Amino acid sequence: MRTVDPQKDDSILEIGPGDGSLTEKIFPHVKEMAAIEIDPLLIKHLSIRSDLKGLHIIHGDVLMQVIEEIPIRNPVRVVGNIPYNITSPIIFWLIEQLDFWDDAYIMMQKEVGQRLTAKIGTKEYSRLSVMVGVSLHVEMCFKIPPDVFYPKPKVDSAIIKFSKKERPLVQDENYVKFNKIVKAAFSKRRKMLRNSLDAFNISDKIQNEIDFTRRPETLSIAEFAKLLD
Repeated sequence: MRTVDPQKDDSILEIGPGDGSLTEKIFPHVKEMAAIEIDPLLIKHLSIRSDLKGLHIIHGDVLMQVIEEIPIRNPVRVVGNIPYNITSPIIFWLIEQLDFWDDAYIMMQKEVGQRLTAKIGTKEYSRLSVMVGVSLHVEMCFKIPPDVFYPKPKVDSAIIKFSKKERPLVQDENYVKFNKIVKAAFSKRRKMLRNSLDAFNISDKIQNEIDFTRRPETLSIAEFAKLLD
């Protein structure tokens, strides 16, 4: 909870509250809070807890929710302990709704966190690093070993902080095309860009500026964004 540092005027949105172990620590310290949970048994458990009276409990799939329509003031601050298999969809769910949240703290598999925070030129630097990095600042707060959980998972975990860039490097109307370019580049990451991106008819001017004999893991996020010019 110290990492999130909840303030008395905050509106907090929790994704996957489970039995409420984190909820109960944050809820007394903030102005309002909502929690989205898909498990009906956990919904029932949360709804009868007297210490969580006033918590807005939403039963459903988080990916089907619209933050603007959740009955607390936005922009919200987001916290989440989520199923690791939907980590990427939830990150892109946040990107689709940038106007309605301030920051987010998500627990995820450590390896995914390493890809999100990867430096250029490393093996972890990937399509995910670029697609998220055009819109968000990403920071690994700390790592969590498996033995603090029961049952004990087979992987290490990490808390990752997301905050919004003042101005996204790729505008909404260009995001689909940008995704196709980045996907093509990293699907053949050992090939030079002039081969992997041949189908996109990128101008000679941009090819000369960026040098298309390079491989995708050597390009900065800003250079990837420039491929749209």
